[in-house]
Order: sequence, then structure tokens, then C-alpha cells
Amino acid sequence: MEFSIKIGPAEKQRSACLVVGVFEARLLTPSAKALDKVSSGFLTQVLKRGDLEGRIGQTLVLHHVPGTLCERILLVGCGKERELDEAHYRKLLGKAASALKATGAAETIVYLAELDIKARDFRWKIRQAVEVADHALYEFDRLKSKKENTPTHLKKIIWGLTLANARAQAEQGLREGLAIAASVKLARDLGNLPANICTPSYLAEQAKSLGKRHKKLKVTVLEKADMERLGMGALLAVARGSREPAKLITLEYHGASKTHKPVALVGKGVTFDTGGISIKPADKMDEMKYDMSGAGSVLAALSACAELQLPINVVGIIPATENMPSGNAIKPGDIVTSLSGQTIEILNTDAEGRLILCDALTYSERYKPEVVIDIATLTGACVIALGRHASGLLSNHRPLADALQKASDDSGDRVWELPLWDDYQDQLKSNFADMSNVGGREAGTITAACFLWRFTKKFHWAHLDIAGTAWTGGDRKGSTGRPVPLLMQYLLNRIPKKAKAAA
Repeated sequence: MEFSIKIGPAEKQRSACLVVGVFEARLLTPSAKALDKVSSGFLTQVLKRGDLEGRIGQTLVLHHVPGTLCERILLVGCGKERELDEAHYRKLLGKAASALKATGAAETIVYLAELDIKARDFRWKIRQAVEVADHALYEFDRLKSKKENTPTHLKKIIWGLTLANARAQAEQGLREGLAIAASVKLARDLGNLPANICTPSYLAEQAKSLGKRHKKLKVTVLEKADMERLGMGALLAVARGSREPAKLITLEYHGASKTHKPVALVGKGVTFDTGGISIKPADKMDEMKYDMSGAGSVLAALSACAELQLPINVVGIIPATENMPSGNAIKPGDIVTSLSGQTIEILNTDAEGRLILCDALTYSERYKPEVVIDIATLTGACVIALGRHASGLLSNHRPLADALQKASDDSGDRVWELPLWDDYQDQLKSNFADMSNVGGREAGTITAACFLWRFTKKFHWAHLDIAGTAWTGGDRKGSTGRPVPLLMQYLLNRIPKKAKAAA
């Protein structure tokens, strides 16, 4: 999809389709009013007939409106004007994109960024518009022998603005939106690929491809022998049951001087999770290909950093493996020694994500990071607690948690903070090792984070449990690309104001 910016009044645009908004009570947005005027009140007449009430997400396509230069006008309901906020703005954009997809229009000019969203400028509105539209128009059909016949012809979306002085903000928003949308697509593609294609080796090859594409990205891949020499006993324990070799993938993005400490992003990369000896039920096990969504989000975020040439340093660390049952797989009751030297009693082999993450978190210390954020489809308990709407957030550093919460508010990629209290640590006690890898049924998301916390005492750290947000089930089954928008917003928010101005 091609996106661009155009300055000019809606009524003078020649296009296959113009998109304008309508509030409840038949109130027209500025560009809709202009079209109504040149059409001698045609839009008002249509609305009086009750064809569209203006509720959020309602759409109506009008053909050959008199007095206009466009083939179609798509009216989009914007709800009550006073209640229009960030969430409603994203929703109506998504509905508009879906409606456009069903038309035969090859290109369209959209005048929805003119809507007034409190405390949000054109940079934010255009970036959100690009991200939402690209997400709504996404399709994954690369593995189908025959492509589905759909009426979709849309190739180009132009974001129309009537204020010339909004161009600079809008162009910056477009640039950011394009990079984030492309990185979300990368994460979705990786999450949707089957595990016989998206293996640990495949993830490593994708990282190397990014390194070749971007000069500021340095990629390193550690093999089994390298990890054995380091003493990554927890990660390698999970990999023992699989024929696919484990990888530890690192991507170093250098956008600032070496004196600037990096942000470290650590992504869980279990490319297929059977549960190991503690095997999962057969129902929906096919979806366990998305257990590498944390890894996908790290690859995507590093790609976007390089594309945007952000003036910061970021390190991505991806422990990648399968979790399979075999005669060589770890067993409940086994005890392994992590890279940190701490010993772990394996009570459940399906709690494998924390095992590979703990070694990766310890490994991140060598980069002397300012903060470390791990991203993982870690616990089913998080899905029960928060559903599909919010990722779980737990942190040992208040300012970092607050910064991620702000990024959540700015991006619309929601998180909800859970407690990381010492009270929960007793659930991880073991009679035979320094800790067990599970803490029982109660507070499963929190005890999983409590486990990881034991490996993060040397740095500021936050944990994002994306088990509920990285994947959509049912008829729309597939990867969502979350929390890439959240991560990118967090990184963009870290850029000093002077550097933003220069950009």
C-alpha cells in the first residue's frame, strides 16, 4: 500500500474516492461541509433520509455526487463530536479502511486527520492513520496456491489536509507511520508462518537479512557450542528435545555515540511450543507457532529503528528454540544451572519461556544497558486476567513502568501493570534447587515475572506478557504484531527534544 500527504480542499480533489466524516445528529466535518456545499446540499439530503446516523464506524458509499470531481464519497460515522478520543479515532479509521477495501477504488483521499483529538497533533493523527489503515488492509496469503478473489483494488491512500502549515507535522507522522506499519507487518508475517518454516534458524536468517539491509545494524548469532561455553544451561535445557538447533540472536543498532547506554529488548523466540514432556492439549496447539511473537517484535522494532535512523542505541536479544518432547527432552524434576549460576528445578516443562529468557536477560548485562525490556507470550494466566485487550506489565523500576504506560497511552497499544511484590516469591521455593520454574496455579503471570526478576537485579527491567495480545483467535485468527507500536512509541519518546527537532 502506498501512502502520501496532499494539501488542498476536498471539494477540488479528483479521485476515485473521497473519505469524509459525519458526527452524530447529522453534523458534517469541515471537509464534508465543503462537499455538501458544492453538491447543493446532497449530503444533507442523504443524511435526512436516515441512511447514516453518524455512529462510530458506520459507513456509507455515495456514487457520482453532483458537483464533485470524485467517483465516490465514503461517509464515515465519527460518533458524538465531544466524545471523540484516541480510541474512537482509531476505530473509525479501521472501519473506513475496511469499507474502502470492499470498493473498487484504486486510490482514495482521506480527510479524517482534520478531526480534532484533544492534545494530539497532525504528526500523531497521520501516524495513527497509516498504522491503523495498514493493519486493517493486511492479508497473509503467501502460502496459498490460489489467491482469494476479492474486490480489493486499493493501491494508494492519500491523507488530505486543508491546512498548509500542517505539512511538516504530517510528513513526520507519515514517515514514522510507514516505518512502524512495515515493522508490524514483519512481526505479523513471522507470527503467521508455520513452524516448519519459521524455525530458530529462519529467525537467525531474517536477522542477518536486516543486518545486510541496514548499515547501523550489527547481527551476531550464537550456536549451541557457543552457548555451552558460556554456560546457558537453562536455554539449552529447553532446546534438548528438538532436532532444530537453538540460536541466540543479537542485533545491535547504533544510532548514538558509544557513550550512550542502549535499551535492551529481549524477545522470547519459541518457534513451536508443544509443552515438552508436560505436553499441551491437542486443541489449538497449532497456534503455538506464535510463541515466538516476542522475538518477532524485537526483530520488527530493530528494523524500524534502523529505518527511522533513531538517534539512540538499541540492542535486541532473541533466544530461539523449539520446545519438543523426545527421549532427550528435559523432564519434570530435572535441575539445570542458568548462565547466572542460579539453579532451577523444572517442575513443568511447559514453563519454558522463562527458562530461555533468564539466560538471555543475564546475557544482556554485557551491553551495560540503561534499561531492559523483555517481551514474551509467557502465561495463559495473563489471557485469563487481562483478555486480549492489554499486555501485562511488571517492572522493578517505577520510572520505566511509567514510561511504558505513557507509551501505551500514546500508541493505543495497551498495557496494564500487575504487582511484583516479594509476597509472591515464596511460591517459587524449591527443596532441591535455588528456585522452581513454576509457582502453582495462583497468580501465574506474577510468579512468572517473579522468576525473571531474580535474573534482573543488576539493571532496570520491565516484563511485557503478550500472551493475550500477540494473537487473535476465531475467524480472524492470526498474529496482531503487538506490541511493536508500544515498543516504538517508547523508543520515540526517549529521543531528546533537540534530536526530534533536528529530525
